[in-house]
Amino acid sequence: MKRTLALAPLLWLCVALAAGGEETRVLDTEDGGQIRYTLRTHAPDAHLLDPALELAPVDALQAAKLVTRHLAAGRVEEVSLLSNAPKARFERLRESFAGWSAEDFARAFGRYFAPGNRIAGEAAIGDHRLLMWYLSDTDHLTGYFFVDVDGKLLLDDVPSETRTRLRRVLEAHRSGRAQ
Repeated sequence: MKRTLALAPLLWLCVALAAGGEETRVLDTEDGGQIRYTLRTHAPDAHLLDPALELAPVDALQAAKLVTRHLAAGRVEEVSLLSNAPKARFERLRESFAGWSAEDFARAFGRYFAPGNRIAGEAAIGDHRLLMWYLSDTDHLTGYFFVDVDGKLLLDDVPSETRTRLRRVLEAHRSGRAQ
């Protein structure tokens, strides 16, 4: 019984880490300002794709997986429909990926779901989200910017002060200033 009680705090820690957690962070900016945001952590395998799971843009993790799955399949139209500025997103994607083959899309975006990668965190300011995805093969932290529109998280393609603040959060995480 004593051994079980002694292991209880460790068990709770494991449960908390697996489920993810949230904490309020404050980033001091170079201009003397501050950015207050909530950082949510995800389980180490949260980035893995379960083909049996139907994804919907109801949270940042599912939205990012859905966008990435569409990109891996070369479905730029579907990605564009997951934006708060779909026409502009479609034009940028069409221009950026002109000449890409199905293999190019699969290679570039399918790797996001590889076991060595991970979700580094999800930053939130109000209705805006930044999902940070670490890619181990390039040692790079990439980010997806979302905004809640009528209960759906859409790619945030409309410039705003909040999106700019989240971009600064991403830059701080990339540089190691925010950990």
